[in-house]
Amino acid sequence: MIKGISAAPGVVIGIALTITEEELVIPKFISTFDLEEARLGQAIQSAKLELNSLRAKTLETLGDDKAQIFDAHMMILEDPELLKQTLTKIKKESVNAEYALNAVANQFIAVFEGLEDAYLKERASDVRDVTSRLLCTLLKKKKISLENLSEPVILITRDLTPSQTASMDRKNVLGFLTDIGGKTSHTAIMARTLEIPAIVGLGNFSATVKDGDRIAFDGETGEVKINPTSEQIEFFTSRHNAFLEKKKEQDLMIGLESKTLDGFHIELAGNIGTPRDLDALHRNDAEAVGLYRTEFLFMDRNSMPSEDEQYHAYSEVIKGLKGKNCIIRTLDIGGDKKLSYLDIGEEANPFLGYRAIRICLREPELFKTQLRALLRASIHGPLSIMFPMISSLEEILAVKTIWNEVKAELNEKLVPFALDIQLGIMIEIPSAAIISDILADHVDFFSIGTNDLTQYTCAVDRMNEKIEYLYNPYNPGLLRLIHMTIKNARAKNKMVGICGSMAHQKDLVPLFVGMGVSELSMSAMHILSTRKIIRKLVKSDCEKLVIEFLKLGTADEVKKLLN
Repeated sequence: MIKGISAAPGVVIGIALTITEEELVIPKFISTFDLEEARLGQAIQSAKLELNSLRAKTLETLGDDKAQIFDAHMMILEDPELLKQTLTKIKKESVNAEYALNAVANQFIAVFEGLEDAYLKERASDVRDVTSRLLCTLLKKKKISLENLSEPVILITRDLTPSQTASMDRKNVLGFLTDIGGKTSHTAIMARTLEIPAIVGLGNFSATVKDGDRIAFDGETGEVKINPTSEQIEFFTSRHNAFLEKKKEQDLMIGLESKTLDGFHIELAGNIGTPRDLDALHRNDAEAVGLYRTEFLFMDRNSMPSEDEQYHAYSEVIKGLKGKNCIIRTLDIGGDKKLSYLDIGEEANPFLGYRAIRICLREPELFKTQLRALLRASIHGPLSIMFPMISSLEEILAVKTIWNEVKAELNEKLVPFALDIQLGIMIEIPSAAIISDILADHVDFFSIGTNDLTQYTCAVDRMNEKIEYLYNPYNPGLLRLIHMTIKNARAKNKMVGICGSMAHQKDLVPLFVGMGVSELSMSAMHILSTRKIIRKLVKSDCEKLVIEFLKLGTADEVKKLLN
């Protein structure tokens, strides 16, 4: 059995189709600068037409956020440094365009691959995809197309480029298996969006598989088997049937209340990044949006979204919820999320640096534009606004000052907006959790961001494999901070939610119920399974569990208690 990184759940048995890009042989010959400059220019124009076509197709089938991948590709295509260095090489060495482009592109790719930042590291595949398109045009070679597959297959490749994923024949793709990639790679993101089972980061897997090989894999566990035996096929078939049965059982939860046996209700909300994600929330019967990550509207583009553009995106989600509440988080950029048009600068510790609300308070016009768009959109339905990365009361007071200024400006211009907008903060920094009793007097709700709170509480970089074991949701110190925050919010009669990967962790749900959490916000696919757990619980029993938990000092003891 081979194991990789789970990208999208589902159990699949099918026939392999290996996608091997023909290795481009790049010739080197002497030529004139004018001729090669013209050839390069024509190749760029041709690539732009192809990218525009792919963008239009992706916009229609997958939505604007996925189509923006090709905006990023267009930026690479128009990158002045890439073009300048290529033309300089042509001129200095009197070489042909494809030779110069390949040499320069490889330098760019090496730089990206050498970065520690996981998100930026993945951008090497974008540069590779764009330059490969240009090189194919210059060499008069055709790129592999997945548009018309004759039968259902499992795609096996080193990596699927965004353009291949966007243009493929989806009805005949049972799943993806790739040699490289992580949970933030385009392949993984696309697989989750398309709800196609996938595993990435399988090493040299594609070299061991032949077209026609039978493949069995489990997208949840990351396990793969080539040419499984009849017993192994039976094993994966039983897992597949269990997966379908589990899904069927979860579907029985649609329309039911998220209430314990003794009547305690917890709102089960969904996390989204774009308006297109609403379909999955509706399919899984989400009760609200607990986290709308607005940064995706700002990413993979070369300029700031306008106020009107933001207004339309926020309005679309609020209208689409048909009266259910929507918590929209203001721009959370920085750390592993950078904007090409906003110079944050290089930082030794970006996760502890200039990010999220810290940027918004230093860039008041950027912040005000977003707040105006949110206020204008509030007339379309219930809206709550949440501010990320809050570490002190001073930041809340500064945010409220700007908030009141924006409201005054709109009132002066007679622009309508709702008067009952709830303002909340993310509790993801320990200092905020510790003074949550004080902060609760100044906001309407809390949302505990467990991913960052774990990272900051345990002082652990979850991308660092050597200390990954310390990124532990059962850490008693972390869970005590969560308990303290919930207790302080409840004492002031304020709503308190939990979002992040801990929100749907089945053994933690009873503990959170016992603590008295108001809301759990998660990916759409986990909502119904979490509702099923809640409906089997008794709150008074869960409260006893909290009392027992508070006596424990190690993560192993906590885990044992919850199991």
